[in-house]
Amino acid sequence: MTSRLNPYLSFDGNAREAMEAYRAIFGGDLTISTFGEFGAPDPAIKDKVMHAMLTTPQGYTLMASDTPPGMPFTPGTTSTVSISGDEEGLRAFWEKLADGASIAVPLEKQMWGDEFGQLTDRFGVPWMVNITA
Repeated sequence: MTSRLNPYLSFDGNAREAMEAYRAIFGGDLTISTFGEFGAPDPAIKDKVMHAMLTTPQGYTLMASDTPPGMPFTPGTTSTVSISGDEEGLRAFWEKLADGASIAVPLEKQMWGDEFGQLTDRFGVPWMVNITA
C-alpha cells in the first residue's frame, strides 16, 4: 500500500448521515466503525462514528468521524489533512510536521493496531498521520 493524502471531516453527531449522503453522491464503498466497536464504555457515544472511509470509483478517499466528547466542535474548523499508509516516509513526515507544532495525540500505537498521531502544525493546519500495522 502506498501512502495517500486526503481530507478528514469532523461532525457533531451526524457523521454517518453525511457519509451515507456522500456515498449516494459519489458512489463507492463506505466503511463505518463506531466508538462502541472499539470498546468505548460511554453509551452516549457507542453508536457514534469513530472512523468512516468512503473510497469512490473515481479514486477519491473521504474520511470522517463524529467529534468525541471533550473535544471542541467548531464549525469552520472541521477539516483535517490525513496521511495514511505504510511506514515508508510517514514517520519522517510526522517528525517534520511536529517541528513547532501543537501535539494533540503523540504518534504511538492505538487500540486499532496502527500507529497514529494528531497535531496542529506551526501554520495552524491540523494533521493526522496513521501508519498501518
